[in-house]
Amino acid sequence: MRLSIVLLAIAGLACGCENMTVPQRGAATGAALGTGIGMVAGGSFGQVVGAGLIGGAVGYLGGSAIQNRS
Repeated sequence: MRLSIVLLAIAGLACGCENMTVPQRGAATGAALGTGIGMVAGGSFGQVVGAGLIGGAVGYLGGSAIQNRS
């Protein structure tokens, strides 16, 4: 059940990202991956939210670095 929710959320994010900048896409992808990994690992609600926040921050920084190189 959890996996299907995560996959549905990732699909929704992937379809709605056409007008986003590279850092915004990185943040959305990082947050989705962090949350998904936290859920699969069986973490508590706080741990899952923390993983999503950290993943989003890292994704934004990576996307910003990629955009600045271009």
